[in-house]
Amino acid sequence: MTRTRIALTIAGSDSGGGAGIQADLRTFTRMGVFGTTAITAVTAQNTRGVHGWTPVEPRLIRAQIDAVATDLRPDAVKSGMLANASIVRTVVAALRKHELSRYVLDPVILASSGTPLLDRDGVRALRRDLLPLAVIVTPNLAEAAALTGEPVDSLASMRRAALLLVDGHGANAALITGGHLTGASATDVFYDGRSAPRLFRHRRITIRHTHGTGCVLSAAIAARLALGDSLLTAVSAATRYVHRALLDPPSIGSGTGPVS
Repeated sequence: MTRTRIALTIAGSDSGGGAGIQADLRTFTRMGVFGTTAITAVTAQNTRGVHGWTPVEPRLIRAQIDAVATDLRPDAVKSGMLANASIVRTVVAALRKHELSRYVLDPVILASSGTPLLDRDGVRALRRDLLPLAVIVTPNLAEAAALTGEPVDSLASMRRAALLLVDGHGANAALITGGHLTGASATDVFYDGRSAPRLFRHRRITIRHTHGTGCVLSAAIAARLALGDSLLTAVSAATRYVHRALLDPPSIGSGTGPVS
C-alpha cells in the first residue's frame, strides 16, 4: 500500500473559510495529502475584511506542533499568520526540535484588507530566525517590501527582492508573487541561489474572488513537497493550481471572495 503523505499547516483560522487554516486544509485534500494543523490565531472575518482577531497562547501552539510531529509526522510544513514575535520564536524552536525540513514560509504580514497580522517585532524575528529555516519563502509584493526594506512594485524590483531574500537574508529560495502588478500576464519570480531567477507567467484573470490566494499557493507547494516533488516542480505545479482555481472560484460573499 502507498503511504499516506501528511502536511502540517501552522496558521490562523479564518471564520469566513477563505484563507488560513481552512484554505490550507482544502488545498491539502485536493492534492491528495492528509492535513494537520497548529492554529496560531482566531480571526473574525468574511469577504468584506477582518473584524477582529486574537493570538493563541504560544505554549498551546507548541503543544499542537509537538502533538502532530510525534505521532503524525508531517512530510512537509507550511506557516501562514504568526501574529507576533513570541509565536515566531515558538515555531522556530519547534521546527528545530523536530527537524522539520520541508518547510514553506508564507510571510503573512497584512490581510488583503490592509489589517496588520504580524507586528514589527514579529517581522524582524521572522526575517532573522525563521527565514533561514524555510526551503522557500512566498511573499507578495507588500510582504517582499516589508522583508527587504525596499519598494517592490515592478518586475525588476521583484527580481532584486528575490536575490536579497536568498543571498542577503539566508532564505534557501524565494517565490515573489506578482499578482498585484498590472499587465496582461501575472508573473511570479523564483530564485534559489543556484541559477538565474526564473519567471512563471500566467494569463491575468481579473476577478474579485482572490481571497486566500497566497495561502493556497504556499499550501500547494507544501503538498507537492510532501508528495516527493523537487522544489522547482512543486512551485511550477502550485502556480498552475492557483491559476486554475482563479478560473473557477466559488463566487460567494459580497466582498473579496475566496479563490477556492
